[in-house]
Amino acid sequence: MTFSYVTYSTDDDKIATVVINRPDAMNAFNSEVVAELQECFDDIHDNEAIRAVILTGAGKTSFVAGADIKEMTDLNSVEARDFARRGQTLTNTIQYLGKPVIAAVNGYALGGGCELALACHMRFASSNAIFGQPEVGLGIIPGWGGTQRLARLVGPAKATELIISGNRIDAATAQNIGLVNDIFNQEDLLAETREFLTTVLNQGPKAVELSLEAINRGMDLPLSEGLNLEANLFGLAFSTQDSREGTRAFIQKRKPEFSGE
Repeated sequence: MTFSYVTYSTDDDKIATVVINRPDAMNAFNSEVVAELQECFDDIHDNEAIRAVILTGAGKTSFVAGADIKEMTDLNSVEARDFARRGQTLTNTIQYLGKPVIAAVNGYALGGGCELALACHMRFASSNAIFGQPEVGLGIIPGWGGTQRLARLVGPAKATELIISGNRIDAATAQNIGLVNDIFNQEDLLAETREFLTTVLNQGPKAVELSLEAINRGMDLPLSEGLNLEANLFGLAFSTQDSREGTRAFIQKRKPEFSGE
């Protein structure tokens, strides 16, 4: 699968690496980038051989520095709404992929770039990473989930502060408020991300998938309904071959051989 602005590769470890590759524009989104990412993640969703994803930007300066402002300038309200919905479709595809996606944020993650990172299940950052939702400085608001996911992740007060000020924060601050899981040197970022995912791939595939479903769906439910969802998925996990293999391996004091079934 070949794209103009996205590189997409897989390896024998069942990890896909997706790189936004538009360095002349600091990897900023345009319509083609969005369409290519959507096609890429649709393929990953359908590819049973892929069990985890690393999403990053090309170079050492920018993850995604936002949307292409020149392309947005002449949008009318209907076109802008449709643009937001395309971005939301992409970010929803990532969040509900059923496979862990880690954003390896290697520089600026602003506007839509920050929203793309928010849709991933975890965020690892290089020490030079910068996060922000600067849309209010353009007279607009975040439109790809920033007002919703950021508040759920760091709390409404801190999200409100970042969104209505347009302020940028560094990687250390992002980690302190819960936006970033861990920080690494630029040269170690991808290797550390891959090492973490290798640990995840040693776990039961169905259990990982069901855990992601419980977390993602439960976030939008009252606690009582979320607990009911968890109990149902817990029961579903016990219907899998992996659960039988995992419990037997524990009793037999051996490493489990999960099949993903």
